[in-house]
Amino acid sequence: MVNVIKATGEVEPYSEEKVLRSVQRAGIPKELQSSVLAHIKEKLHDNMETWEIYHHISEFLGKSQFPYSKSRYSLKQAIMMLGPTGYPFEDYVAKILQAKGYSTEVRQVLQGTCVTHEVDVVIRPNNKTGSTAMVEAKFHNSPGARSDVHVSLYTKARFDDLKDRYRFDEAWLVTNTKATIDAVTYAQCIGMKVISWSYPEQESLRDLIETSGLYPITMLTNLSSADKFKLLQNHIVLCRDICSNHALLDSLRLPPDVRKRTLEEISFICEANR
Repeated sequence: MVNVIKATGEVEPYSEEKVLRSVQRAGIPKELQSSVLAHIKEKLHDNMETWEIYHHISEFLGKSQFPYSKSRYSLKQAIMMLGPTGYPFEDYVAKILQAKGYSTEVRQVLQGTCVTHEVDVVIRPNNKTGSTAMVEAKFHNSPGARSDVHVSLYTKARFDDLKDRYRFDEAWLVTNTKATIDAVTYAQCIGMKVISWSYPEQESLRDLIETSGLYPITMLTNLSSADKFKLLQNHIVLCRDICSNHALLDSLRLPPDVRKRTLEEISFICEANR
């Protein structure tokens, strides 16, 4: 049995089935999937770290006949590149929740009963059946980081200080990594909604991204980090926005060949969910 080491330091048996699920979820073409598994089998060794497996898969996809499939496979890492501040992640979460039928406001400074709070995202339903909520968007740029019970506790404290004045029905915690068992248990106990990378089933952050097709511009392999940062500063966070308006790239002054490859990559990402 070959063991692998997760980002948290935990050790678990290598699962070919888990690797297959990850490439399937990323929309990797079927004709590549068995080749990916064979490639990893060649590279695999005991106590291999999961980031190494990810690296080998990404490298393999980038050199394949479908090089842009590498972009789709890098979703989790792309979300972590929405830093170093949490602001782009807040903008991104707002876009995801808009797709779920909410109107949103980001970074709202609100006076509570006791003190002033900056609320990451405020959501209101576009129909009469939804709830008005304050959303704590907890961003981590390290794969092993988790949102613990303290995050749930201070989110609840903020909610209690604000709910009467602003008629909030619920508090939500949205994070791009995992929430600890205690964080989720406490949230369930007091009626707080938690959305983490893989929780809850069918409504996790990963699920919401994949079903909506709202992929972040940080997935793009043809843009430099500086180019991506400039787009984020201009509140351009979605590949879909560039897909429908190529002029959003104009401020980057890309060389013609880079612009062409970038638009091809964006088209691949956008078309995959249609």
